[in-house]
Amino acid sequence: MIGRLSGILLEKNPPQILLDVQGVAYEIDVPMSTFYNLPVLHEKVVLHTQLIVREDAHLLYGFGTSDERIAFRLLLKISGVGPKLALSVLSGLSLNDLADAVANKEAGRLVKIPGVGKKTAERLLLELQGKFTTSGAGAASGMAVSSVGSDIINALQALGYNEKEADWAAKQLAKEVGVSDGIRQALKLLSKS
Repeated sequence: MIGRLSGILLEKNPPQILLDVQGVAYEIDVPMSTFYNLPVLHEKVVLHTQLIVREDAHLLYGFGTSDERIAFRLLLKISGVGPKLALSVLSGLSLNDLADAVANKEAGRLVKIPGVGKKTAERLLLELQGKFTTSGAGAASGMAVSSVGSDIINALQALGYNEKEADWAAKQLAKEVGVSDGIRQALKLLSKS
């Protein structure tokens, strides 16, 4: 899994960018919130990423913050929401606006997003209820793990553990643990359970 990329921005063609990482150029789709915060061409960029593997393609999505990536993952878990619609939601509303719309059950704000109809908006409100906090940066409260924690969870899932096991193991670790040490400690915990 590709969890984070750091490289030089070569092209910007909304919603896609081209990022050169030591000679390998990655095509990455980004939400408009991330796109507007990108530096000028040929500057260094760091993105949190999500790789989606399909039968016909490997698609890479990038986010300026780990909170955006967490929100993207939450959206993907909702029935009928694919990567394009999740990206559209994150492009249409900031994380705080999305959290406010969910907290206040404002389907009207969601319907304004291209690709989101009335039924989809209602499903989003229902499924996302209680998953966001409206204060701070709009982080998902159910996934209040650092980017290190999410990297550990991704690694455990890549090793074959399910999401519940990986979440449990990551929550048992000290907050200041590094990724490699965290993975080792999590594997020890999981082998004992």
